[in-house]
Amino acid sequence: MPDKCILILLDGLGDRAYEELGGLTPLQAAATPNLDRLAAAGGNGLYHAAALGQALPSENAHFAMFGFSPEEFPGRGALEALGGGVDLQPGEVALLVHLVGVHEESGTLILDRDLPEASAGEAEALIAAVATYETGGVRIRFHRTKGLFGVLTLSGEVAPYVTDTNLMMERVPLPEVLPWQTHREDPAARNTARALKEYLVWAHRRLQAHPVNAERAAQGRHPVNGLVTQRAGRLKNVPSFAERNGLRGLSLSSGIVYWGISRFLGLDLVQAKDSAAPGADLAARLELAREKLPDYDFVHVHTKAADEAAHRKNPAAKKAVIEAFDEGIGRVLPDLLADPDLLLIVTADHSTPSGGPLIHSGEPVPLLLHGRGVRRDAVARYDEVAAAAGAIGFVRGREFMYLVLNHLERAKLAGIMDTPIDQPYWPGDFQPFRLEEPGQ
Repeated sequence: MPDKCILILLDGLGDRAYEELGGLTPLQAAATPNLDRLAAAGGNGLYHAAALGQALPSENAHFAMFGFSPEEFPGRGALEALGGGVDLQPGEVALLVHLVGVHEESGTLILDRDLPEASAGEAEALIAAVATYETGGVRIRFHRTKGLFGVLTLSGEVAPYVTDTNLMMERVPLPEVLPWQTHREDPAARNTARALKEYLVWAHRRLQAHPVNAERAAQGRHPVNGLVTQRAGRLKNVPSFAERNGLRGLSLSSGIVYWGISRFLGLDLVQAKDSAAPGADLAARLELAREKLPDYDFVHVHTKAADEAAHRKNPAAKKAVIEAFDEGIGRVLPDLLADPDLLLIVTADHSTPSGGPLIHSGEPVPLLLHGRGVRRDAVARYDEVAAAAGAIGFVRGREFMYLVLNHLERAKLAGIMDTPIDQPYWPGDFQPFRLEEPGQ
C-alpha cells in the first residue's frame, strides 16, 4: 500500500451542463485522455465538503478536506490576513475589503461597479487616503494585498460577528452593517458594527472628494468612491495539520487564501506563481511535488485556473483550461505511475458554474484515487457524471481525510486510545510506558 499522497486539487472543476457544449459540462466536453486513464485504473466517486447543494467557498471546503470542523474555522478574513503577510494579533478582527464604485440614492449607497478599473497609482493613492481610522477605542487599518483589494484589521473591543456589506451584486444597495442575530446583544459585536459603519461612511466621503476621482470624472471615467467588506474572522487555537492527521504536509499553491490556510494549519508552503499557461504551471508543480515527497507524507498541488475561467462565465474557456490541465498532467504521469508507494488523488474543492449568477454552486465534484490497493471500478472517464458510478461512492466533508489515512495504512481502529486525544491516525504520537512510578 502507498505511504505518500499527492492531492491534485483542481479548484472549481465541477460545473453544470450547457447547450453550447452539447448538453455537457466543461469537464465532460473536454478531451482528457490522461485523467481518463487514471479513472480507468483507479477508484472513483463524488465529493462534497459539506451538505449536497450547499455552495461553498474554497477556504471552507479546504478546511473540511484537511480534516477540520466548521467550529474550528477562523473566517476568511483571518486567513487572507495570514496569507497576505499581515501581522494579525490574537483578538483582532480581519475582514476582506476592496474599493468599488457607488452612488448615493435615497440615503443608501448603490453598488455600480464591484470591480472597477484603476491604475496601480490610482489604487495606491485611494487606499492611502483611507488607510487608518480610529473611533471609540477601535482602530481600523487597511492593508493592501493586490490592486484595489486588501484586508481590514480592527483592534479594540471587537468581534467578527458582523454582516457583510458586499453582496457581489451590482445595481443594488449595499447591505447595512449589523451584528449577527445570534450575537445581537454582544457588546463587542455591536461595537464592531458601529465602528465599521462609521469607517465606511467616512471612507466614502474621503474617496468621493479625492483628487483621483476628480481627475477620473474629468476623463469621463467612473468613480472609485466606496469600500465593501465581507467574511470577518479572528484567529483561533486549533491543532496543526500534522497534529490532526499525523502527516507531514506541504502545499504548492497560488493565492493568498491558500497561503493563509497553510500558515494557519502549519503546512509547509511553496508560493507558486500563475502564468498564462495553466497546463505548464500544473506540470511544474507536480514535478516539484515529486521532488519534495521524500520530506513529506501529503502534498497539496493546487491550481485555480478552472475556477477563474468559470467566473468569466465562459464554458468553452473552462473546457480549454481543463484540456490544458490534462496535457500538463500527462507530462508527469509516467513518473507518478512508476512510484509504487504513491497514492494519487484528483478532485476539486467545489463546483463553479460557467453560466448564471451564482459564484459557486452546490453540486458534488468528481473524486479519483489511484494507487496500490485502491478498489478499481468500471468507470472509464473522469467527469462529474461518470464518477457517480464509481466504487468509492459519495464522500462528504472530513471523510476525505479519513480516506487518505485509510489508503496510506494509517487509519486508526475506532475505539483505540493510544493517546489522550482521539486522533484519526494510527499509531498516534503516544507516550511510551515507563517502569518508574509516577512522581519518581
